[in-house]
Amino acid sequence: MWRQSQPLEATEEQKQQLAVWIRSGVTQQRVAFRCHIIIQAIAGKSNNSIAKQLDTSRPTVILWRNRFKSEGPTSLLKDLPRGQGIPPLSKRSIGKIIKTTLQTKPKDATHWSCRSMARECGVSHSSIQRVWKAHNLKPHLIKTFKLSSDKHFVEKLKDVVGLYLNPPEHSLIFSLDEKTQIQALDRTQLPLPLTRGHAQTVTHDYKRNGTTSLFAALDILKGEVIGTCLKRHRHQEFIKFLKQIDKAVEKDLEIHCIVDNYSTHKHPKVKEWLKKHPRFHFHFIPTSSSWLNLVERWFGEITRKRIRRGTFQSVDELIKAIEEYILINNQNPRPFIWTK
Repeated sequence: MWRQSQPLEATEEQKQQLAVWIRSGVTQQRVAFRCHIIIQAIAGKSNNSIAKQLDTSRPTVILWRNRFKSEGPTSLLKDLPRGQGIPPLSKRSIGKIIKTTLQTKPKDATHWSCRSMARECGVSHSSIQRVWKAHNLKPHLIKTFKLSSDKHFVEKLKDVVGLYLNPPEHSLIFSLDEKTQIQALDRTQLPLPLTRGHAQTVTHDYKRNGTTSLFAALDILKGEVIGTCLKRHRHQEFIKFLKQIDKAVEKDLEIHCIVDNYSTHKHPKVKEWLKKHPRFHFHFIPTSSSWLNLVERWFGEITRKRIRRGTFQSVDELIKAIEEYILINNQNPRPFIWTK
């Protein structure tokens, strides 16, 4: 049992006012809650008992008892005064921060941190964070780019994108490339499995068991892939892969292949083979524009889902995993949507 406290003194008029506020449908919940504290305090209940019954803290009960005792019922209508807020930075200070961020560098670093900028501008680091967030400035991030120097960039770009957006009738469009030197890596120790609260872990070192090269042709309309793994990636292997495509595609269809500028694709033997197979049409992407070749996106998928975290004790085991991935991909193909 809680120790009984001295009842809080209140006049009949004050009690009636508290009862009216509690019964009123327009009284704010916070005010009604405070009224309940005072009503129970007037009844003589202990601070601990009131706090437990109203699911609040003892200091809160004591606070509103003392305010009622000194100021009466009207004190329940007013919130406590808040602490002094952080004064906003002036436009001049904000402008200085933005200008310093964009146009200068610290003497001992390649980019500003929020704390080094705070020291430079004489404000808090949290103020720097707010300004950077408001103006979408991220000095800690860096991205890479590569501009194509191809003299025929526009023509090649229109040609390739035209195939994506408006493919010719009675033809198949393949995005074609090689993923070379895929390593069959085996960890030196068994990995630790995924458990609750603990990610799957593998050893940082590994054993190399050989490599293979994946030749892949992505059907951009269906999302199906024709693929094969070969030991090397010379023009001989490339012609062998072209023969595989030729065999897989119906004879009455034209074949348009989007390829990069790898020397194997332009080898004299390859050109000679293409002349003997006139239904094949090569469309070369501009130099330094691998983002134009959709099969690169598919290479990213197989790397992320099947190769990067895989452990392979032999090249044959790696090839089997790649072939299984292609088989599953073709059972439920999903074409990529061109959005670049």
